[in-house]
Amino acid sequence: MINMISSEFFSITTFIYGLATVLYAVAWIFRKSLPHKLAVGTTAVAAAGNLAGIMLRWMESYEMGIGHAPLSNLYESLVFFAFTIAVIHLFIEYRHRHRFIGVVAGPIPFLIMAYASLPKVDDAIKPLIPALQSNWLIAHVMTCFIGYAAFAIAFGVSILFLLKPTDKDAETGISSRIPDADTLDDLTHQMVMFGFLFLSIGIITGAVWANQAWGRYWGWDPKETWSLITWLIYASLLHARLMRGWQGKKIAVLSCVGFCAVIFTYFGVNLLPGLHSYQ
Repeated sequence: MINMISSEFFSITTFIYGLATVLYAVAWIFRKSLPHKLAVGTTAVAAAGNLAGIMLRWMESYEMGIGHAPLSNLYESLVFFAFTIAVIHLFIEYRHRHRFIGVVAGPIPFLIMAYASLPKVDDAIKPLIPALQSNWLIAHVMTCFIGYAAFAIAFGVSILFLLKPTDKDAETGISSRIPDADTLDDLTHQMVMFGFLFLSIGIITGAVWANQAWGRYWGWDPKETWSLITWLIYASLLHARLMRGWQGKKIAVLSCVGFCAVIFTYFGVNLLPGLHSYQ
């Protein structure tokens, strides 16, 4: 019973994210400002509820005598992932006034929270194994998921870019609502740079944590290996753009490839034997 309050918060938050997704779709399809304003406000409420649920779960772990940050298993990482995507999305809405971003970023927290609510995802609060009992856990997980969140938004924007007709005369219906290629390309680049910075910090803090826990900075664990592969893909994207002048479709495709690597790093390596796969 002690961990039911945070679970209820997360359940309510899931539905609020779902409502925001519907409002963003209505605003985009019908080009109405009121549904968009309601969608932004609804997302802000959902993000606040998401954060409240995280803090409550943290408090509940202390009440149970376990006492650790809620970042240690698949369920906890999912709810934090949804929160970071919502916050970055709201910042982009506020800072750049890109109204279209809600269409690609809005549904992602809802889908993540919906997945977290499935019975196969264990939401129990459990004691940490000794290797996870470190303050480096918080720094490592938070920075990695901030990076993942930025990559998720870059992926959504890249999909819009690839769906946009190259001929303006071919733009009809929904496709006519997709912003110009330069806007999409620039936002993808910004999100990849932001995500790359935090992924780099995440890998560094992870190496320090590994040395503290296992006495080595790098051990080619599946999670470590795929984190490096993901880092190299996004490093290649930034190198190609800055040094070779790549733009447009090539960058969008690389962004999609990079996010596929993110997803495999997050979920796929759980199928492989390793030291820190999410359960």
